[in-house]
Amino acid sequence: MRTKQFKAESKKLLDMMINSIYTHKEIFLRELISNASDAMDKLYYHSLTDGNTGLSRSDLSIRIDVDKENRTLTVSDNGCGMTAEELEQNLGTIARSGSLDFKKENEKQEDVDIIGQFGVGFYSAFMVSDCVTVVSRAFGSGEAWKWTSKGADGYTVEPCEKAENGTVVTLHIKPDTEDEDYSTFLETYTISSIVKKYSDYIRYPIRMDVPTKKLKEGSEDEYEDTIETRTLNSMVPIWKKNKNEVTEEEYESFYREKFFDYEKPAKVIHSKVEGAVTYSALLYIPSHAPFDYYTKEYEKGLQLYSSGVMIMEKCADLLPDYFSFVRGLVDSEDLSLNISREMLQHDMQLKVIAKSLEKKIRAELKKLLETDREAYEKFFSAFGMQLKYGVYEHYGQNKEAIQDLLLFVSSAEKKPVTLAEYVARMPESQSDIYYACGETVDKIDLLPQTEQLRDKGYEILYMTENVDEFAVKMLMEYEGKPFKNICADSIDLSTDEEKQALQKTNEDAKDLLGKMKEAIGDGVQDVRFTNKLKNHPVCLTSEGELSVEMEKVLNSLPNAGGVRAKLILEINASHPVAQKLQSLAASDPDALGDYAKILYAQARLIEGMPVENPTEISNLICDILAK
Repeated sequence: MRTKQFKAESKKLLDMMINSIYTHKEIFLRELISNASDAMDKLYYHSLTDGNTGLSRSDLSIRIDVDKENRTLTVSDNGCGMTAEELEQNLGTIARSGSLDFKKENEKQEDVDIIGQFGVGFYSAFMVSDCVTVVSRAFGSGEAWKWTSKGADGYTVEPCEKAENGTVVTLHIKPDTEDEDYSTFLETYTISSIVKKYSDYIRYPIRMDVPTKKLKEGSEDEYEDTIETRTLNSMVPIWKKNKNEVTEEEYESFYREKFFDYEKPAKVIHSKVEGAVTYSALLYIPSHAPFDYYTKEYEKGLQLYSSGVMIMEKCADLLPDYFSFVRGLVDSEDLSLNISREMLQHDMQLKVIAKSLEKKIRAELKKLLETDREAYEKFFSAFGMQLKYGVYEHYGQNKEAIQDLLLFVSSAEKKPVTLAEYVARMPESQSDIYYACGETVDKIDLLPQTEQLRDKGYEILYMTENVDEFAVKMLMEYEGKPFKNICADSIDLSTDEEKQALQKTNEDAKDLLGKMKEAIGDGVQDVRFTNKLKNHPVCLTSEGELSVEMEKVLNSLPNAGGVRAKLILEINASHPVAQKLQSLAASDPDALGDYAKILYAQARLIEGMPVENPTEISNLICDILAK
């Protein structure tokens, strides 16, 4: 037996390998399984190179054994194995990777898909074990060797007996502490879960004996304890199959199992891309939003695999925020992983993949919109708000990519329409895209400002979500047509003659309107007569960029600071109330002020805004009724 020190620089380096590189202790099993898979890949590729057709992948497998009594966990394979020299080179020298060397030697060979690169994954075993033993026999060799280490103090290598080629790695699991339950790694359920999570798509079967109960022979209700050998992994990833080999039911089953959804997805996107970065992707667009989707707790991201081994549970960089509802995974052999294989060394490859995915998702949503309107409308009711946020965020840098996916309810049929559909049926006389905001479609429909536009035959887009107006403000226009809020004071569909007549009316009533403004106070910027109303006596319009709805939204936010829109009280010049006001201006100036306050309160109620002094308004109405 030969006792040696590690060839790597110091105990400090091994300490770092064990305690600092990996985020989760369970990663050790992924690393050992990946090493076993690499060993079998090497043997298989050598068999092809040497012309040995007697070996097939079906002959190769990985086995996991647990001994609770002796606190050992064993991972075995029947791969290429190692000689004594290779044991010292690969395990005695930290950060030397036999797999990487093999990959370089065979880089021209097709289908060389070796996982290991850095030669440190093996040492993750020391996170959970205080002693690691490796017994290995190289293929074609008559000798077997045993490598043993308890950590940074060094290792021993000695000859041993092993009947067949391959490697057996045995971990003596650490005792439990107050902070760590190491015994969990001796539970078959835990082992099975870790394999399913990280190594489900290793191409070789991973087998383990699992305690179970079976019905006693000849009995209807008595069971006996038994051991069943199970294959823990699926082996062949569904995303690596051709689309025509996968049924709709298989896609749905995979989705339900992996992402725990009780409904089938609205859309499945299965793609394989070759280019600057080669990858496979299997994406799902859910048919409904998760309960926590619009909360801070929701985490976006796709599962990220490298050669079938899961690297990240949720890689947020693969999705833009406006497509954060997409679920699924990406698998690429081209990723430059860091030493722990838990993250990437740099993000250029991710950016290339993310850009490609964004285009694909957008194209598939557009296709769904065009081919299955009902399904798209259901999708949009769940995630449309997120798309609108995407238009607004980052100063609108993504608005052109998203605008054709948006839907808004139209006044024409009270049905959702796209911006393209709205513009396509605009009358020649219409130059702007008109919209109105409010709590519900029905409430918007009752706004006084809608009458004039409907009489002209113009459609109005009804916007009921807080983000809507912010989104269209960021869009500014669509196909050269500016967005206009019908409650803005700039909306005027009058003829030149009508405008001149209204201007004269307001000039003649300057004193009257001034007294009304004085009575109302700071609530409004101005009071004026208008000809834009048909049957309603009054309305509120806003001046400038901040609308009434935007005021309400901003003031609902924490620490809003009392944001106020510049409001104009407009009075229907042809309504009987206008004549009443002119009469009061001459006969009862005090009553004119009371009427001004009541009309202002009425206009606020129509807009869905609170009345600033409801007691005063109630008393004023009662006084008028009592006269």
